[in-house]
Amino acid sequence: MDLLLHTCCGPCATYSTEYLIQQGYAPTMYYYNPNIHPYQEWGRRKESLEKFAARKQLPLLLEEEYELSAFLQQTVFHEQERCGFCYRMRLEKTARKAKELGVPAFGTTLLISPYQNRDLICQVGGELAAEFNLTFCDLDLRPGFRRSQQLAREYELYRQGYCGCIFSERDRYYKPKQKA
Repeated sequence: MDLLLHTCCGPCATYSTEYLIQQGYAPTMYYYNPNIHPYQEWGRRKESLEKFAARKQLPLLLEEEYELSAFLQQTVFHEQERCGFCYRMRLEKTARKAKELGVPAFGTTLLISPYQNRDLICQVGGELAAEFNLTFCDLDLRPGFRRSQQLAREYELYRQGYCGCIFSERDRYYKPKQKA
């Protein structure tokens, strides 16, 4: 079955595409990630994905516009709910693109990460599938997370240290000083 696979980065694409192909899917990777900050990080992840796609000869569609402002407008006063807004923004664009291309199913490599909210991703994906009359591929890819990291090292892909958004970058690197 043809599948438009929202893809956040090269490392997450490694095992995800391998497993989906084994399950009978024909994935086309789709890079749309307006949440990633800063711009250089967005570009590094895109280049890593392009390198992986070329190596494995997998189809890849790129959204070249850097839409950080749209992401920030949705999340600026909703920091605690930011992941839900982010999932919806990226999956809705993926569902729209799948519908436009006549692809019957869509999914996301976000489902490989043990750090993402799988239940919320699947809820949003299911709602959008119903809205666009598509199928959302909700396979649990998390068992392959360690393999994806191993493959990323083997393929010499750039591996990031945080989810991508400005908030996750802060949470990863900024440690407030303890008050005495």
